[in-house]
Amino acid sequence: MLGKPPRPADAIRVTPGDGDKNVRAGERLEVRVPDGRLESVRVVRSQDAQEAEVPGRIGKDRSTWRPVDDGPLALAAKYTVDAVALDGHGRRTARHTTFTTFVPDERFIGYVTPENRATVGTGMIVSLEFNREVVDKEAVQRAVRVSAAPDVEIRPHWFGATRLDFRPQKYWRPGTEVTVDLDLRDVKAAPGVYGLQDKTFSFTIGRSQVSLVDAAAHTMAVRRDGELLSTVPITAGAPKTTTYNGKMVVTEMLEVTRMNSRTVGFGGEYDIPDVPHAMRLTTSGTFLHGNYWAPNAPGNTNVSHGCVGLRDVKGGSSRTPAGWFFDRSLIGDVVEVVNSNDKKVAPDNGLGGWNMDWTEWKTGKKAADREKDDKRPRSGRP
Repeated sequence: MLGKPPRPADAIRVTPGDGDKNVRAGERLEVRVPDGRLESVRVVRSQDAQEAEVPGRIGKDRSTWRPVDDGPLALAAKYTVDAVALDGHGRRTARHTTFTTFVPDERFIGYVTPENRATVGTGMIVSLEFNREVVDKEAVQRAVRVSAAPDVEIRPHWFGATRLDFRPQKYWRPGTEVTVDLDLRDVKAAPGVYGLQDKTFSFTIGRSQVSLVDAAAHTMAVRRDGELLSTVPITAGAPKTTTYNGKMVVTEMLEVTRMNSRTVGFGGEYDIPDVPHAMRLTTSGTFLHGNYWAPNAPGNTNVSHGCVGLRDVKGGSSRTPAGWFFDRSLIGDVVEVVNSNDKKVAPDNGLGGWNMDWTEWKTGKKAADREKDDKRPRSGRP
């Protein structure tokens, strides 16, 4: 009596192989039968203590299965494959395999401004500060999407190798809902460096408030939704320590803070332990804050080391100009300085991107460079 043909161990072939480790993201996931047809295939990916089924499709001839998304495998993950097939003799056979993917030694993340669910001023710029230098900027940029409702054109701009900012051409419209999608997990930023984040967050644009500081006139005009709320007296940078000109965005608000001149590149000129109503305008240390130690300066003379000072009292008070302004401000509000004997603030000093024209923001080229490009000879028909 003749026996039944043996069932070969590779009646169902799975790639990557059973028990494989450190499988690279670029390897193809595939299930196939050399003789027979597949009945079912189920693939589960386990990552960060969460399981997800990998969608796939059996081909028309039912000999192969591949993922619907034939992109790279997830890193630092375990894949489990369960396949059932009929072999060439009509017998049902099954295969259970597992493999694990490469775990990168180095990961990168982006620290995002603003906070999730925040309500911010119309000057807010979405800013990602990466903890490692990004070599493949295009890959990282593709993995970040910033959208708005109502819709508006939003464009990215790189500052160096670790910072990526997004903004519209003009200040946001009040009431806009902005959503940031970070699809950075397993994105390769540099050799051996892969992304970790896969998250979505959103924030809301509040009312519009733009304040114009005139350093020569010692005043600040505060406008809410285009209407003048008040003009308050200020003191700006002294002749040897002037205040930057240009548009700056409030990025931090502190009821009280210590200010020490040594932390911003000066000597021992000042060390004030209780500066009230402090609002950061630049990374380099420009603040708009209450001033109680020079009560006669606001409205009359410029005496600061580059900050904008409003009249206040020790300990702070909501009844002073500084307290009044602090209580009516949001992170993301714009403060613009004019008529100061100083240069314009750099676009990457705080959220200073509004000081860059829209074309340069989109292309990364300054007007002079664009003009040179326009004058270069071009091939083709006249």
